[in-house]
Amino acid sequence: MFNDTEIVIKRGSARKRSRDGSGSSLTPVRKKTTSTAGQCPLTVTKIKEYLEVTPEGNALEYCSDNEDLFGGYDSILGDSSFMAKLDDAEQYMRPHDDICTGQSSKNTNLKHTPIKTGANATVEGFTDSLLADCLNDESFQDLPSLQIESHGKVHENSKMCQSLGGGHTSTPLGKNLREVRALDGMNQKEDTRPAPKARRSMANAMKKAMLDNAATSSANAVKVAQQQQKKIVVTEEINVAMQTIQSISSETDLGPFFGLPSKVKDLICRLKGIEDLYEWQKTCLTLDSVLQRRNLIYSLPTSGGKTLVAEILILKEILCRKKDALLILPYVSLVQEKVRGLASFGLDLDFLVEEYAGSKGKFPPLKRRQNNSLYITTIEKGHSLVNSLIENTRLDNVGLVVVDELHMLGDGSRGAILEMTLAKVLHVSKSTQIIGMSATLGNVGDLQKFLKAEHYTNDFRPVQLNEYVKLEDSIYEVDLKEEQCLKFSRLLNYKYSNSLKKMDPDHIVALVTEVIPSQSCLVFCPTKKNCENVAGMICKYLARNFLPHKEIEKATLLKELKDCGNGALCPVLKMTVPYGLAYHHSGLTSDERRLVEEAYSAGVLCLLACTSTLAAGVNLPARRVILRSPYLAKDFLKRSQYKQMVGRAGRAGIDSMGESILVLQEKDKLMAQKLLSAPMEQCFSNLLHDGGKGLLSLILSLIGLNVAQTLDQLRSFLSGTLLGVQQAHVSPERSLSEMAEQSVEALREKGLVTCTADDHGSSVLLITKLGRATYKGSVDLTHSNVLYRDLSKGLEGLLLNSLLHLVYLVTPYDTVSQCKPDWMIYFRQFTLLSASEQRICAAVGVPESFVARKAAGQSVKKSKSVDTEVANRLYLSLVLHALLKETDVWSVSERFQLTRGFVQMLLSSSSAFCSCVLHFAEELEEFWPFKALLSELTRRLTYCVKAELIPLMEVTGVMEARAKQLHSAGYKTLAHLANADPGDLVKSLENLSKRQANQIVASAKMLLQEKAEALQEEVDDLLTKPTDLHSVGS
Repeated sequence: MFNDTEIVIKRGSARKRSRDGSGSSLTPVRKKTTSTAGQCPLTVTKIKEYLEVTPEGNALEYCSDNEDLFGGYDSILGDSSFMAKLDDAEQYMRPHDDICTGQSSKNTNLKHTPIKTGANATVEGFTDSLLADCLNDESFQDLPSLQIESHGKVHENSKMCQSLGGGHTSTPLGKNLREVRALDGMNQKEDTRPAPKARRSMANAMKKAMLDNAATSSANAVKVAQQQQKKIVVTEEINVAMQTIQSISSETDLGPFFGLPSKVKDLICRLKGIEDLYEWQKTCLTLDSVLQRRNLIYSLPTSGGKTLVAEILILKEILCRKKDALLILPYVSLVQEKVRGLASFGLDLDFLVEEYAGSKGKFPPLKRRQNNSLYITTIEKGHSLVNSLIENTRLDNVGLVVVDELHMLGDGSRGAILEMTLAKVLHVSKSTQIIGMSATLGNVGDLQKFLKAEHYTNDFRPVQLNEYVKLEDSIYEVDLKEEQCLKFSRLLNYKYSNSLKKMDPDHIVALVTEVIPSQSCLVFCPTKKNCENVAGMICKYLARNFLPHKEIEKATLLKELKDCGNGALCPVLKMTVPYGLAYHHSGLTSDERRLVEEAYSAGVLCLLACTSTLAAGVNLPARRVILRSPYLAKDFLKRSQYKQMVGRAGRAGIDSMGESILVLQEKDKLMAQKLLSAPMEQCFSNLLHDGGKGLLSLILSLIGLNVAQTLDQLRSFLSGTLLGVQQAHVSPERSLSEMAEQSVEALREKGLVTCTADDHGSSVLLITKLGRATYKGSVDLTHSNVLYRDLSKGLEGLLLNSLLHLVYLVTPYDTVSQCKPDWMIYFRQFTLLSASEQRICAAVGVPESFVARKAAGQSVKKSKSVDTEVANRLYLSLVLHALLKETDVWSVSERFQLTRGFVQMLLSSSSAFCSCVLHFAEELEEFWPFKALLSELTRRLTYCVKAELIPLMEVTGVMEARAKQLHSAGYKTLAHLANADPGDLVKSLENLSKRQANQIVASAKMLLQEKAEALQEEVDDLLTKPTDLHSVGS
C-alpha cells in the first residue's frame, strides 16, 4: 500500500543464487510500490507514478530478487540500453525541477527509511542525479571504500543525498531469512550503521554503480585524472554486480514454510498427520549448507524423522528451483511405499512422481516441458538412470540427489553400485546437490571427503529408548558406565509350567505378555523358520482372553489373506492371527507382507515375529523390541544391525518410552558386552568387492559415457571415489594407476573395450558394441559373454510356439545357486511338457534322458553335452513358465515344493533381468528380433496376471487381489480408477480404508498424468519445426 508516510516493499525472494544458476523465477505481485515521506509533494506523488509505471506507461506485473528497479530485468547485462532508459526518466522528471528547487530548503529535515531484513541486515535505498538537488546533501554510509575515495576527490565539500526508495534485495543468510518487513523510520536520526557485508544483492550492486554515475554526471569541474578514476570505479562496481548475479541462487522463495508455500505445511499435516517439526529438523533445514546448497550428510537414530527433512528439501528443489530430484532407496518395497505416499503431494503441487524399481522406469526419462519430476529409485535403477542422463547431457536437470541409508555404501555389490552413482554425479554435474542420511555411520569423515559434504548429527529420539539384556530369568539394564556394561534391573515374574519351560527356555512368552495385546511388540529372530516357530509357540501358551481383542478386524484380515492366496491360507497365519500374532519375512508374498504390515500399523496385530530385514524396511515401530538371539543365521550381530533393530522401539506420539531386550546365553555374554560398547562399524568402498567387479563396471561405463577415455582421466576420476579416499586402507599394495591399468587390460581381454591412437599419437580407450550393450543393460560382467552366447544360440533355433524358450533366456544367472532342483519333481514336470517344449529343453542342452537318470539317482558322468548350471537354470525356467500359464503363486510353489516367497522373488528378479536383456539386445543389431519379443515378456513377468488386470496393476499399491476387486466393481481401466471417488471405492470394495482409497486414486491420477504428458511431448516433438532445416534456395 502506498501512502505519504510509509514505505512498503513487496519481496519475491531473499535467496542467494548459485553460480551456475540460469534463468529467473518471477513472483507475481500486484504492484511494485516504493515511497518515502517528506515535505516535497513531488517526492510522494511523482516518484510513486514513476516507480509504478514505466515511461512507456506499462504497469510492472512481476517482481523478484533478480529484478532491477528500472524495468524488471533479470540481469544488468540484460538491458543493452540501460543509460538510454535512465535519460528517459530524467526527461520525465525535469519539469518538476523548479518545484524541488523552491522547496530545497525544507528538505533538510527529510530522513530516509532503512529497510531491515533477516538477521538485522540493513539495506539502503538509492537516488539519481536529478533527485539529488531536491534533498539535503548527506554522504552514504555503505559505499565501498574505493568509491568513497573517488567521490571525496570530486566533491570534497559536498555530500550525496540519502535514498528516496527501496528495491528488492537478497538478505544475508540467516535463521529469519524469509521474514522481510518494512519498518516505519520517518523520524530516525542520521544513520550510523557500519557498512554492509561484502556479499550484496544484485540490486544493491546496481545502485552503487548508478550512484557513482549520477554523482559523476552532476560534477561541474572534474579533472581528467579524476574522470579516469571514476571510470575505473564504475567498472569495478559493474564487475561486483556481475559476480553477485552469478552468486545469487535462482531459487524462488515461495512462502513462510522454509521457503515453501503454506500449502505444503497443510499437506504434510493432512496427509502425514504432522502438525509441527522437531527442533532438530528446523535447525537442519536452516543450516548454511542447506541454504547455500552444499552437500550434506546428516545422521540420527532410527525413527528420528530424517525422511521428512529430505522430503521438504526435495519439494524445495522441485517447486522453488524448478529442477528434478532423485531419491535413492535400498529396497523395492520402500520405493513403492514412497511413491504411494508422495503421489498426493505431486497432484496438489503439480509435479510428477516416477517409479524406477524392478522393471519399471524409462531410460532416459521423458523430457517434461510443463512439470518437473521426482524420480524414486532403487540403488540399481538409480545408477542406470544417472547413466542415461549423462549420456543425454541432462544430468544438470537433476538439482538434488537424496540417498537414504547412506551406510549401504559398505554393502557388497550394491554398495559398489551406489558409490559409482554418486561419484558420477559429483564428477559430471557441479550444480547437483547431494544429501545423504543414515542412522548408522562410523567413519563419517571418509564419506565427507568423498561427497565433499558437511556433516550434521543429533542424538534426538522422539521417544526415549531403554536397552536391556536378559540372562536366564534376570533383566539387566545396559549401562556403559558399569564395568560389564550391565546393571541389574529386575527378575522376571512369570509362573512357568514344566512343559512351558521346555518349549520356551528363553522366557519369550513372559516377555511378550508384559506388553501385548494393549501394546505392540516385535520379536527379531535369526532365521525365517524360527520366525514361524516362535509365532506358533507364543500363541499356544496365550490365554483365551486374547481372542476377543479386535476379533472382527482379525477375521477380516484372515479373509483378505485368503483372497490374495486365491483361496489358500498359510496354516501358521491361520493359527496365529486370531491371537493377534503373525510372522514377517521374505517367505511371504508381497500381498501377504503388505496386509500384515497394515494390520500391525492399525493395531489389529499386536506382535510380529520377524527377521532383521523388517528393521531396514518399512517403518513399523513397537513398544518393546525383543532380539531372540544375538545371531543372524550363523553370524554374530554387528553393531549397526543391533542399533537398527533396537531403534524400532518406541512409537512417536503413542509411547512415552521404548524398550529393547536382547536375549543372551551365558556363552555369548562376553561377545555381547563388546557388541554393546563397540563403536559403529566403519564404511569402506566395495569397488574391489568380489574380485573388483564393481571397479571393472565403473571403468567400462566411464569409457562408454565418454567421461574418461585415457588412463590419466580414469586415474583422475578414481581419485574422487570413496575408493580413492580409502585407497591406503582398502588396497595399500596397489595404486589407483595400477588398478586402472589392470582393469582396462581385463576389459580388453573380455572384448569390451579397445585401445587406439588419436591424431597426436596418444592412446585413447573406446568401448566395443558388446561393451556398450553390457553397461547399458546393467549386465554383470561375468555374465555378458554368456548372455551374448545364449542369445546368439537362441536366434539359430528360436521356438515361439511356447514362451519357455524366451523365459529361459531371461532367467537370472545369479538365482541358479539359490535353488537346487528336486530331480523327481523336475522329471515329473519335464514329462508334462509338450513335444515342442521338450525340443526347446534339448535345444538349450538338457535332454530328457539326463533328467531321467538324475531322478533315478544314477550317477551321471561329467559330460560336455550337459552343463549342470544350464540344467538348474532350466528348472527355474519351468517354474516361471508355470507361473505365466497359471498366474497363481500358491499352486506353483506347492507343485515345485518351493516357498511362495522364493517363487515371487524369482518372478520379480526375472522381470528386472528381462528388462536388462532387452536393453542389452537393443544395442546389438543382430538381436533385433528380441526387441519386440522381450518388451512384451517384460510386461507379462512384471504383473503375471490376466491381461485385463494389467492396467490396474500398473498403479502403485494395487496388487492382484485388489485388482480383481476393482475389475469386478466396474473399475476396469486406468481412467476409471483415476476419476473414481475414494468414498465410492470404500463402499464398493471390501476391506478398503479411506486412506488406502485416497492413495490408490492419487497414484492412478499421477500415472494417468504421466502417460498423458508423455503423449503430449511426443505430439509436440512431431509438430516442432526442425532447427537445422535449411531455407529453400540457400
